[in-house]
Amino acid sequence: MEQYIDRGVGIYLRLMTREDTDLIVAWRNSDDVRKNFIYQEPFTRQGHEDWIRNMVEKGKVVQDIICDLASDRPLGSVYIRDIDRQHNKAEYGIFIGEAHARGRGIGTAAAKLMLRYCFAEEKLHRIYLRALAGNERAIRSYEKAGFRKEACLKDDVRIDGKYCDIIWMAAISPI
Repeated sequence: MEQYIDRGVGIYLRLMTREDTDLIVAWRNSDDVRKNFIYQEPFTRQGHEDWIRNMVEKGKVVQDIICDLASDRPLGSVYIRDIDRQHNKAEYGIFIGEAHARGRGIGTAAAKLMLRYCFAEEKLHRIYLRALAGNERAIRSYEKAGFRKEACLKDDVRIDGKYCDIIWMAAISPI
């Protein structure tokens, strides 16, 4: 992943390791991160270890850590999941765990790097994502990175007893 660097924004991607577990659990349980996920249940160390064992190690997920280029400090995570080799597609996800890193273009830059990785290294054709319709900041970031809106799924999920719309977006390989 060394070649996945954005010097303009000052980030790079590296593969997640087991040593990142405590940080990922803390990030995913923060209100600012959790509120933007469809799955909002508390995140546990055991759950993340199960994710690594059942998903990452079995090739169903590629998860990277977004790191600050100057300090090497982790800022968040980006991943593809449910990798489907028959149809050459996967679902994209991201979260910026460090509050000071939000609103600086890091999410857009990380998405562009991950798309480049998906198309060049994984040889995937389509990367899709689901976003809560109210998360307009993320949707704008995804559009800047190259994702396009494909659908609005009305009342698709129920969060805290309220039905919410989901925006379905995708990026298609230019290769």
